[in-house]
Amino acid sequence: MCCTQQPQGIRQTIGLDRVRRIVTAIAMTLAVVAMLPATAALAQTPTPTSSPTPTPTPTPTPTPSPSPSPGTTSTNANQSAGNSTLNLGSNFLERLGGQASNGVNRASRTNPGGGGASENAEDPRYRTWFEGYGISVRTDPQGDFVGDKRTTFGGVAGFGARVAPGVNLGFSVDQSHTDIDVPLALQSATLDLTQIGFNGSVDKGPWTWAFALVHGFGKVHSSRDTGFGLAVAGYHATVDGALTEINYYWTKDQMRIVPKGALEYVRATSAAFQEAGGLDPLNVGSSAISRARVMIGAEVGRYFIFDRKILDLSAYGKFVDNFYQDLGSVQVSLGTQNIIVPGIGESRYGMDAGASASLSLSNTARLYVNYDGKFRNELTSHQGTVGFEYRW
Repeated sequence: MCCTQQPQGIRQTIGLDRVRRIVTAIAMTLAVVAMLPATAALAQTPTPTSSPTPTPTPTPTPTPSPSPSPGTTSTNANQSAGNSTLNLGSNFLERLGGQASNGVNRASRTNPGGGGASENAEDPRYRTWFEGYGISVRTDPQGDFVGDKRTTFGGVAGFGARVAPGVNLGFSVDQSHTDIDVPLALQSATLDLTQIGFNGSVDKGPWTWAFALVHGFGKVHSSRDTGFGLAVAGYHATVDGALTEINYYWTKDQMRIVPKGALEYVRATSAAFQEAGGLDPLNVGSSAISRARVMIGAEVGRYFIFDRKILDLSAYGKFVDNFYQDLGSVQVSLGTQNIIVPGIGESRYGMDAGASASLSLSNTARLYVNYDGKFRNELTSHQGTVGFEYRW
């Protein structure tokens, strides 16, 4: 069989077309292979999604820092000063009562000069006396009060007159200075107090009724260590008091026993003040404390005569019932903060005791020394007195 032979030009054309198609196929294959990695990377890239808009966090309101508040012990020295004023008023009242009714003075009125003269035969006489004294007091802790120590030195000048047989009146002035130390609270104070007293007595047979009135005024200076300097203050204080006493004078030979009972009322006040200096100075309000008490006891004494002189020795003891105590309170402020601080006082029941020695140099001159002690659950006081009396 014979095949039809194609022309040479047609064969060349068909061959070229075939080569082009092969080259094009290879190029497209290479292009597809080159695009595969990019397509895979796009497939792995996560499609971004729209996220919700976050809610803005509210700005917190700043909490104000708390205001400083006064401490409960910050006025301990001032509490002690108020109690000192009250006690000094009591001491002066009781000394005035003693001047009017103690055994030595009673004996001199009913038995002048030891000669046994009649009371009605004795002319009115005048007398004056001068005393110097010292007092040591310790108050124990109570509540927020941490306790204190007090030392007082003072002097008294007085004048008395027998205005009628058995009727005696007297007037005296007491000036004292007290140092107050409250070491556990880092506080201290001073009290300068002037007291004016009036006393009197009426003798009727063996009975004597005596009374005393006191008014005092003074100045307190306090100091408080704040850690950043001293906070100091100055303010006024007053005291008023009254005492009435009745006793029975029983004597045999050179001995005597004098049972007695007394009622006393005292009130002390302190003015408001503002501290200066230191850290956080305080404003302190006014305060008032008062006390009423009954005292029941007896004095025992004996005198000795030698070389035309009379030595008289005596001792006393009495039960004390503070049946009424208004300790008061004071408002203490620091900025907008304030607290109420109560006053300090004594236990309800206690004892007083003392002793005295008197030397009559003549019918007109006498030297004497006294000791007076007060014993309470929260307070102990010791007082020593040296005095001189002159009559004319």
